[in-house]
Amino acid sequence: MTPATLPLSSAAAASTALIGLAVLVFLIGRWRSLKKDSPHHHQHYKVPERDENLQENPLYRRVSAYVASLASIEDSDFANLFSNKFNEYSLRPDPDQTVRDSFLGADLSWTFHASNNASSRSFVLTVRKRDRRRILRPYLHHIQAVSDEIELKRREIRLYTTSGSPDGRWRSVPFTHPSTIETVAMDQDLKNRVRTDLESFLKNRQYYHHLGRVWKRSYLLYGPSGTGKSSFVAAMARFLNYDLYDFDLSRIISGGGGSDLKSLLIGTTPRSLIVVEDLDRYLNRPEDMDLSTVLNFMDGIVSCCGEERVMVFTMNSRDNVDPAILRPGRLDSHVYFPLCDFTAFKSLASSYLGLKDHKLYPQVEEVFSAGGSLSPAEVGEILIANRGSPSRAIKTVICALQHSGRASAAKIGGRRLFDGGPAAAEVVEEEETVGLMCAEGPPALREIKKLYGLLKRGGSRKESVSLPVSGPLTVS
Repeated sequence: MTPATLPLSSAAAASTALIGLAVLVFLIGRWRSLKKDSPHHHQHYKVPERDENLQENPLYRRVSAYVASLASIEDSDFANLFSNKFNEYSLRPDPDQTVRDSFLGADLSWTFHASNNASSRSFVLTVRKRDRRRILRPYLHHIQAVSDEIELKRREIRLYTTSGSPDGRWRSVPFTHPSTIETVAMDQDLKNRVRTDLESFLKNRQYYHHLGRVWKRSYLLYGPSGTGKSSFVAAMARFLNYDLYDFDLSRIISGGGGSDLKSLLIGTTPRSLIVVEDLDRYLNRPEDMDLSTVLNFMDGIVSCCGEERVMVFTMNSRDNVDPAILRPGRLDSHVYFPLCDFTAFKSLASSYLGLKDHKLYPQVEEVFSAGGSLSPAEVGEILIANRGSPSRAIKTVICALQHSGRASAAKIGGRRLFDGGPAAAEVVEEEETVGLMCAEGPPALREIKKLYGLLKRGGSRKESVSLPVSGPLTVS
């Protein structure tokens, strides 16, 4: 062997040794993997669709929904694609297909089995024996929680009412109101706090039970007409995915009063939102509805007959309401819906007209500051009617605000918010012609009332918004 060939031979030997070492490491890893996957090291649990009496196994439905939600099924080479009546798509495993999962650091897998005619179906859970005692029960609770959340999102929300029912009992129709918490025009901070409060309620069943309290929560929505209380009730129902029960007190009073009210409450189901609108109107007429009947309905023994309920009461004003009605426990959170201000107007203009800013906004803000007031519903109707021309829509709002201030010249909350002095500057005409001008005198006012019904409002203007969720909240 010459000196020139010696380094080459050493390099070849080193390379061969490295390759051999790599092969050895691979074989050792493969052997450990096979040993780990050995049937002797795993426990199998079968979840059949039906029991020996052909009764449905509720756990099978939960497991089916859970497995379909796993991200690993999207990575599989083959899966069945389905859609439902809500136009939602889901993946389902094929017979004898295995879907992998992990929980608390343990590896698990689900295998779907079905006979040729699909008359006998089951899922088989595979878990390592060394992990089964540690994770099995928590894993099953996890499956239940996830499947419940999936089912809640997919269920059809229904509106229950006694209207049109010959025997005065509940009848239902699909609830298709499009309102959401995001689309409701209200203070953003307050909106976020209500959403957080609802989310906290949904997650704290065990906490309520630990305190010895029924798992329910109650809200008071109060403010002038047209400020969005009913829309927010619909938004709450959609956010919670709860059925909505509309308690029409006018029908209940004529049909039997307190006893009928209790029987209707017993007829409601869990996961429901119970709404009583315009409660203050009935409280101010004791000959129709006495106070004790209302108190028992709100937090009496009958009100505790079901759980996971949210009760919502609306009022135009709470000023003359008995404090016994308003106390925590009967009304946990109070949410005030004010008349439209400049901030709310900008939110409405963004939603209705797609505007983030406009050169007329300073004039709108000035008229609001001078005491002009409209309800969000009135502003919304103006924006809808003039949606083809944002400038005309804003000018019409300015005119309506000016005339509403002159017409009311009111002292609201003890302060003169509109002093009735000289009218605000007229809106300067732009390139387009505006058919509705801010002229002085009754004709223009009559025209506004004729087109938009702008002066039909009730209640009083307030300057704060409060939601005592965990202590008082004030938004100025």
